[in-house]
Amino acid sequence: MLNVRAPAKLTVSLRVTGVRADGYHELDAEMVTLSLADELAIEEGGHGLVVAAAPWVRAGGLPPLDDNLIGRALAACGRRAAVRLAKHIPVGAGLGGGSADAAAILRWAGATDPALSAGLGADVPFCVAGGRARVGGVGERITGLGYERRDYLLLLPPFGVDTAAVYRAWDDDPTHEGPNELAGAALVTEPRLAAWRDALGNLAGREPRLAGSGSTWFVEGGPAEAGTEDAPELRLKGEKARLVRVHTVPAGWEGD
Repeated sequence: MLNVRAPAKLTVSLRVTGVRADGYHELDAEMVTLSLADELAIEEGGHGLVVAAAPWVRAGGLPPLDDNLIGRALAACGRRAAVRLAKHIPVGAGLGGGSADAAAILRWAGATDPALSAGLGADVPFCVAGGRARVGGVGERITGLGYERRDYLLLLPPFGVDTAAVYRAWDDDPTHEGPNELAGAALVTEPRLAAWRDALGNLAGREPRLAGSGSTWFVEGGPAEAGTEDAPELRLKGEKARLVRVHTVPAGWEGD
């Protein structure tokens, strides 16, 4: 059995540059790999998926192995394996958790062809490459950028956001404002995001940005610049969001 990490990705900036005839959106984005990661224990030749989720992770309802991104990645590279997944990246958080898991499988199998990974999802090619990159097209064009250490404070709300619904909302009212052009559409799709954005902004003293299509909000800076160091969560109207401090990691990172 081999243990591998599946680091989250953070979309630092995002522009929608066009919509293809097949409905897929073309992007120009900067993405970085984070120290927040799922962990996969892979037993080659076996079959099945067992998920153990961290308390703050909404992992319920993950489809069986043959129907999720891990199973699709195994099928794409012609391998069989039983996988035990320790889930630390929330579902529907805009942090590429499913894509990161699929990318971990592809790296384990030595199947790093961008054309193969792009067939699994828009975030998978970057998650395979890792590090820091400019991402274009529908995710298949990866231009590596120099690695630099950055610290972030993430706010993980107690709900996820449907990426497809956000893009539909953007199609209904396209906007080209701000560092993340999907933010407005995400707020229309899930209005509860606004209160959590404001709560993080009040804590950190700066304007949060949305991670991809949401639901994660983030601010850049270490503990001294981004809220109190010992705050593990933020409460709002009887609900709580997890606060997680992370940093960027280079391509090929396998843990500190």
